[in-house]
Amino acid sequence: MPSPDTSILVVDDAKFSTTVITRTLKSGGYSNIHHVGSARDALKFQENSPASIIIADWLMPEMDGLEMTRHIRQNDEVTNRYTYIIMLTAKDGVEALRHAFEEGIDDFVNKSFMQQQLLPRVFAAERLVDNQNRLLRSNQQLLDANRALQAFNTVDTQTGLGNHNYTLQQLKATLNHSDSRGDATCLILLRIKDWDRLIKQHPAHIVDELLTGASRRLRNLVRPLDNIAHIDNATFAIITHQPDISLCTAASYRRIYDGINLRAFKTSIGYLSLTANMALASAHRDFGIPDVNSLLNLGHKELEKAVSSGTISEGFYRQM
Repeated sequence: MPSPDTSILVVDDAKFSTTVITRTLKSGGYSNIHHVGSARDALKFQENSPASIIIADWLMPEMDGLEMTRHIRQNDEVTNRYTYIIMLTAKDGVEALRHAFEEGIDDFVNKSFMQQQLLPRVFAAERLVDNQNRLLRSNQQLLDANRALQAFNTVDTQTGLGNHNYTLQQLKATLNHSDSRGDATCLILLRIKDWDRLIKQHPAHIVDELLTGASRRLRNLVRPLDNIAHIDNATFAIITHQPDISLCTAASYRRIYDGINLRAFKTSIGYLSLTANMALASAHRDFGIPDVNSLLNLGHKELEKAVSSGTISEGFYRQM
């Protein structure tokens, strides 16, 4: 059964045609019917309270039905909805109809047979547009749910380590600990050099083996209570605390640097070596406790210095 609440917009500058269309729709049980006399008015109507079905004359002054359809389809893309468009026409010929379908028209009704054909076409349109918009809403709900899951996800699926979200959470917790206990927080960033070259040079499964090997080695190189994360394709983060800021030095973490740079990784095509740059960004209550982003930014600045110098770079946060 048709739903009387289905919103239908009639676009026609001829009062006689509008009257006939309205009478036909009402005879089919539809009552939520609106009328405008031009395509431009139809576009304004759709922006404010969009109808589900539009019945429009092909030939109208200023803007014809095809141009109106192009605008409606663009608006549908932005609003993530679908509008079913039925075009009224006296035109015949396959070529004209083919062109109109390419422009996004859903169906045609010949004006000569409008009273016989219109209502069955609207019944079908109502079912189709409801299904299409239901699918669009369901898809959007899935996208929103996926985004929400990603926002809370803390595991990097490539390595099983923490991801960027995990880094932010653990770094915040460690900074809070340093603030309350007087310990020092040290953020270590380690970036594999020539990562793009490795991707081009080796098949994907070899790159995965290298990434997995580096992840496992880093787990063995850090202390049990240290936090380790894979924050992008080429970069790892290690979050650790020390009882004193004087221990947040390159010498304290040299084993991590050497463990990646001086020992090759076994892969299915043999042993391959990686080269990595490393930087430290440290904070202590005596010098002011930064927020998470400030310490991360300091770490990335030091990492760029490490890339340029070829040495382990160290930076200490000091509140200005």
